Amino acid sequence: MDVLTQRRSYSTQQIDQKSQELKELSFQIWSHPETCYNETHAHEVLTSFLEKEGFVVERNFIHQTGFRATFGTSNGVNVCVICEYDALPEIGHACGHNLIAECGVAAGIAIKAALEKAPNKHGKVTILGTPAEEGGGGKLKMIEAGVFDDIHVALMAHPCPHNIPRPPLLAKQEVQITFTGKPAHAAAFPWQGVNALDAAVMCYQAISVMRQQFKPTWRVHGIFTNGGVKPSIIPDKAELQYYLRAPTVLELEELKSKFEGCVQGSALLAGCQVSYKYDTGYLDLVTNQHLASLYEKHATAQGLVFTTDKSVEQNESASGDIGNVSQVIPTIQPGYSIYTSESNHTRGFREAAGSDRAHLATLTQAKILALTALDLIFDDNDKTLQAIQEEFKATFSSR
Repeated sequence: MDVLTQRRSYSTQQIDQKSQELKELSFQIWSHPETCYNETHAHEVLTSFLEKEGFVVERNFIHQTGFRATFGTSNGVNVCVICEYDALPEIGHACGHNLIAECGVAAGIAIKAALEKAPNKHGKVTILGTPAEEGGGGKLKMIEAGVFDDIHVALMAHPCPHNIPRPPLLAKQEVQITFTGKPAHAAAFPWQGVNALDAAVMCYQAISVMRQQFKPTWRVHGIFTNGGVKPSIIPDKAELQYYLRAPTVLELEELKSKFEGCVQGSALLAGCQVSYKYDTGYLDLVTNQHLASLYEKHATAQGLVFTTDKSVEQNESASGDIGNVSQVIPTIQPGYSIYTSESNHTRGFREAAGSDRAHLATLTQAKILALTALDLIFDDNDKTLQAIQEEFKATFSSR
């Protein structure tokens, strides 16, 4: 057995040896769901665990609930593994972010172990705790702060119903719409009012009708967040919240143009004023193909079988601020099965994310990410990293 094979074996053994501790870490997060920017418990258990494991930990990093944990030297390859740990309102960890956190920590521990076995080797692992993926855009502020400037590649794995090595993540824009009318007594003097709720209802219906002209890869979905205060009062304010998604930012702009026509037309028909504000924007995920191939090599060796059904990949497309990271440095975010037919953002998926099978699947993913990282750190000629970086430059020079 050669030296690199020994290091790989030693690295993955560390994950197995800490399986119970990692399971408890995941359960601590799963059983205490916290929404975006409120992840104080998750922040505490994750940073305490990493300090115990010998990482240099920076708490409250960029965000109050963000962190950075590092090990190694700065004059080699710096591999970043990303943790997410925020939950959804009401349905908890229905996107499995407790598992993403467990995976990032476990992979980081394995990479650190390999570096310790090679004390003369220059290299670094960075475990980045990124809060508020579910709408808060925690990674965006980290990008703005230059956190990724000295990092060579970013790795993250996301639980879902299937094994998908190169999932499509759509560009996403959130928008808040406010219609403003005029109040009046709904029974005595309704003709004196201007009904903002009517405008909102027409807007919702117009967008639904417009779907006939949407491309199959576009996604538009929304809710009413304010429909008035009492039936006897003509609503003078009504509000909607929508998410718009498309495969690229350019297509998203095309979608926004159609969407805004529905909004403005509805206000005109109801005689209302309207304003709309776009919030956090997520870019599409640009998977680095060389990096993904490394991942696939180790995943196959670990016994993973990837779905070959392209419709499954398309149907499981979502969005995330990892897309923004992928347009700053080479990135992968494979999806991995936790053995459930329930889709993400459901109560059924939440229960699956707290299961023993999900924990074991996550440990396997952590091993794959760690082995992928070691291919870069222990490549003495840096040819692999060079190919990854050249692909990244070529991808964005043509955009």
